[in-house]
Amino acid sequence: MPPTDVAGLRLDGVRAAPGDVEVLHGLDLEVARGELLVVLGPSGAGKSTLLRVVAGLQATTAGRVEIAGRDVTGLRPGRRNVSMVFQSHALFPHLTVIENVAFGLEVRDVPRSVARERATAAAAAVGCAHLVDRRPGQLSGGERQRVALARALVREPDVFLLDEPLSNLDAELRVETRAELKALQTRVGATMVHVTHDQTEAMVLGDRIAVLRDGVLEQVGTPDEVWRTPATTFVARFLGAVAMNLLPADGPVVPTGAPTAALVPDRQIGFRPEVVGLGSADGAAGVVERVDVVGEDAYAYVQLDGGPTVAARVRAVGRPAVGDAVTVGVGWPETHLFDAGSGQRITEP
Repeated sequence: MPPTDVAGLRLDGVRAAPGDVEVLHGLDLEVARGELLVVLGPSGAGKSTLLRVVAGLQATTAGRVEIAGRDVTGLRPGRRNVSMVFQSHALFPHLTVIENVAFGLEVRDVPRSVARERATAAAAAVGCAHLVDRRPGQLSGGERQRVALARALVREPDVFLLDEPLSNLDAELRVETRAELKALQTRVGATMVHVTHDQTEAMVLGDRIAVLRDGVLEQVGTPDEVWRTPATTFVARFLGAVAMNLLPADGPVVPTGAPTAALVPDRQIGFRPEVVGLGSADGAAGVVERVDVVGEDAYAYVQLDGGPTVAARVRAVGRPAVGDAVTVGVGWPETHLFDAGSGQRITEP
């Protein structure tokens, strides 16, 4: 076992170019031992390529990959001691659950009795011990996902790599499996890198979140950090059921209590729909152009006289109607400030 001060995974200046097109552009990333890091980003961001690089399925063109203190950059996949769980469960349909879980050990010449004992323990750890005699065709989607996790767990890898493993589950089962996965990771103290484009999944699961865009890390931080202090306008708008409002800093919305020096033309202000006040006495005037009702809440989209549209979350009961004239206001403490050119967060007004 590596020393406790050794990172579970470290990428130093990693570049990768599958198909001769560079997808990862010099990534530096460290995952602590026992940490669950979620890599979050839109389609095409390079999330799956990152996992394939760690697993050894995709060669790097530059940089270094370390797993549990070992330089594995030049090692083939079988020598890296990682386990990967994919969107598709990739179970052998003719094998029982216990045979599927034990298969990876048996092909590595682990004695069958030992492999079955470890497979039974792994199945119990993920809550599918009662399914060991069934075949994949007899299982639900959530049960097949548990088996895939057990198959990864039985290897006792240094790092687990999870490539959107919950994306094929229905909404209710996704919530349930998400909770089980988090509990499993906490219980076994595993180092996990979980890839997803689902921001809710990232916020719930991750000890930290790495936001990836076009092969570049926009921000790495705890869920609270990326939500409350987004490092860029991309992070600010990517996180949230409805994207953060971004407007020119010099109007038409002037945050209450904002220092005048902060509101200059080469900057943008950002504020989430949850903090917008409709009907503010000193707010910017506009007209409601759309209202989306989501259960107890509603999102009102207000076309301001100055041109941009602002989203505001309000209670569904008593919500404004399309065509209503309203004013839009926000407080300075709830406002984020960004450079209009680079999109980078500005911390000092």
